[in-house]
Amino acid sequence: MKLPLLPRIDLLEPVVMLATVLQWLILASLTGLVVGGGTSLFLHALFFATGHTQSMPLWAYWALLPLAGLANGLLMGYARRRLDASGLKDSIFAAVHEQGGRMPWRTFWIKPVAAIITLASGGSAGKEGPCSHLGASLGALIGQLFRLNADVRQRVVACGVSAGFASVFGTPIAGALYGVEMLTIGRIRHDFLFPALIAGVTSFQVSKALGIPYDHYTVDVLPLFSESLFLRTLLVGMLCGLVARVFVDVIYTIRNFCHRLQTRWSVWPPLMPLAGGLVLALLVSFAIPSDYLGLSLPLMEQALAGEAMPYAGFLWKTILVAVTLGSGFYGGIVTPQFVIGAVAGNAFAHLFGISPTLGAAVGLVSVVAAASNTPLAAILMGVELFGGAVGTLYAAGSAIAAYLIIGHRSVYPDQRLGYAKSSWMRVRPDIPVGQEKIHLSYGLLKSWRQMRTRGWRAWLGIGRRTGRARDRGRPTGDDCAINVGDQGDAQS
Repeated sequence: MKLPLLPRIDLLEPVVMLATVLQWLILASLTGLVVGGGTSLFLHALFFATGHTQSMPLWAYWALLPLAGLANGLLMGYARRRLDASGLKDSIFAAVHEQGGRMPWRTFWIKPVAAIITLASGGSAGKEGPCSHLGASLGALIGQLFRLNADVRQRVVACGVSAGFASVFGTPIAGALYGVEMLTIGRIRHDFLFPALIAGVTSFQVSKALGIPYDHYTVDVLPLFSESLFLRTLLVGMLCGLVARVFVDVIYTIRNFCHRLQTRWSVWPPLMPLAGGLVLALLVSFAIPSDYLGLSLPLMEQALAGEAMPYAGFLWKTILVAVTLGSGFYGGIVTPQFVIGAVAGNAFAHLFGISPTLGAAVGLVSVVAAASNTPLAAILMGVELFGGAVGTLYAAGSAIAAYLIIGHRSVYPDQRLGYAKSSWMRVRPDIPVGQEKIHLSYGLLKSWRQMRTRGWRAWLGIGRRTGRARDRGRPTGDDCAINVGDQGDAQS
């Protein structure tokens, strides 16, 4: 018997890997330092602006929201003109996958300013989007200043994204992993992990030193692991996966409707978010509580504290976020997932005999895992936000269940598809999820056609003996039709 050969010991390899670690200790720390300072400046400006408008009377929304929508439209229109001149896309996904780590840094200030206007006026959005965009832009600028090659620049941009998320969430490990995991569904670039972690930890420490407050929550002490409780949290996670699906679909529906309306009637683009502001003011005046405007973090805190939440709460927040972002306002998309997940998990918890606090924590993790397609980052986020008390097994089971239930949808239309989530489906790899049509696998289609043409009893083999002698060696017309149809599918 021939024994397997041991790998050849190359003395140069450990030296190269040590140099790689030292390289990223320097580059990623520098990126985290710069991004931490930039995001802290943005967050302080945001807290100042929202602190003066947090308790506005209802009539004030009728004035501020349309004006904020018009300002957003003008800013984003100016950004589009500058982007057309530069030839670069202002997208994190494009910077990593298509542009070799390059971003149009001359317009990097526009989205943070637009987000402050959105949230200060009461627009329903998040604060992490501008932080991740700011991190990516600053990372691309560092790569340009140091004249790094495209491969290294991609990693530096990913470092900037991770640093931005870690700084805004207050979860350095989960934020770093989120910035890497969000790039491609089903595939993680492990060569990005070390620099992303270094940048995330550095950015978080810088932001904390600069006075950014971070909230962490406590969950009731759980009993010893119980299979019954684990299965019930799985069910909550599956329901929250459906909630995340509604969230994504409503956002796309309203965004497409606004785009068709603008194209059909040749509407001046800034008027669309202005109209969206009027719709938001109308909704909170007559249908939806104003608590669901803005960041809505007090609602999340109430849900995590165990206060009863309405069943329709997640839908109210979903509608406001969809109108805000779909009409043309700019803002983040992850903080709303926190709120929607906590509110939905709290509301559904009693259906399965779970404490509302645990339900809210599990729901928060599940919606983030599903809507963003980042289950690993969501699990770590639950551990960091709740101090581990939520139970890693409960968070993991519900997050992964929600990630599967939502299917191939994402709040990020430019997010790439790495692998299908089911062996019964197939996708083309590295295609944006918003452009790819998911197909059923050949085997599943063949079985489905056989069941439709032969009947489910024959497909399961019932009555096969009685018809076997009669049909042996003599294919029926249905069989021929199946073969032709399958061949055509295989060729297409």
